[in-house]
Amino acid sequence: MKKIGKIALGLALLVGLSSCGNKEDKKVTSNSNENPKEKQSIKIGVVGEYNDVLNEVIKRYEDKTENKVELVVFSDYNQPNEALESGDIDLNAYQHKKFLEEYNKDHKTELVSIGNTMLAPLGIYSKKYKSLDEVKENDEIVIPNDASNGARALFLLQDAGLIKVKGEKGDPVTVEDIKENIKNLKITEVDAAQTARNLDSAALAIVNDTFALDSKIATEYPALKFEESKADDTNPYVNVFTAKKERKDDKVLNDFVKNYYQTNQTKKDYEKLTGGAWIPAW
Repeated sequence: MKKIGKIALGLALLVGLSSCGNKEDKKVTSNSNENPKEKQSIKIGVVGEYNDVLNEVIKRYEDKTENKVELVVFSDYNQPNEALESGDIDLNAYQHKKFLEEYNKDHKTELVSIGNTMLAPLGIYSKKYKSLDEVKENDEIVIPNDASNGARALFLLQDAGLIKVKGEKGDPVTVEDIKENIKNLKITEVDAAQTARNLDSAALAIVNDTFALDSKIATEYPALKFEESKADDTNPYVNVFTAKKERKDDKVLNDFVKNYYQTNQTKKDYEKLTGGAWIPAW
């Protein structure tokens, strides 16, 4: 919980230069054989209003290459992939591997990861309670409604001793797989971007770290519990840079990811700006 306090002091992430829903926006075009040293522009889709680490990377990249990087801010978890598929942006950096897998399956797309970013844990938040021991019978808890984060949330509730579910961590469980609801909690599923906003009415909410920071609940109401997991390639919840399949070998995009983002300096930025709460995953 102390780590989240440090985040708020260090973070002013995500400069929103534009919103990418405009159909009149010029489509992004790029040749994967272009020289990364030639002047280029990269549009990266992100979700939420906190992105200090990425902004530090962008500064270093622009200083050394004279290329320009524009962050395009979205308000939900589907828009960045839609914009990527339509060619309105070059990359996005907001989703974990499991979410990407589910999105491709549901939308029949072929978006691919071109590099890991970090691990941001889910947390259980409350404006009503200061401890999970205070949770009462029939309390309402809000969780993300997408398949991957929904399953992740249910396993976090199990770790907290509030429910028991069928299956093992990583399995695509749903609320139908709850085999024991110890306090008869009412579990409500909403868009991940809306979870924090429901804390005015619900007793608890499981919130993605980005939205916890964006809504300021992380500083005012520290998480009662975080999920515990490793930031390595075996973890399906590690976040990634995502591109269209035909651009997976794009020299400009890979130069940015491999030579400017995935560096020791960026690891230091994560420690300094997030207090170690967001864990580098490369």
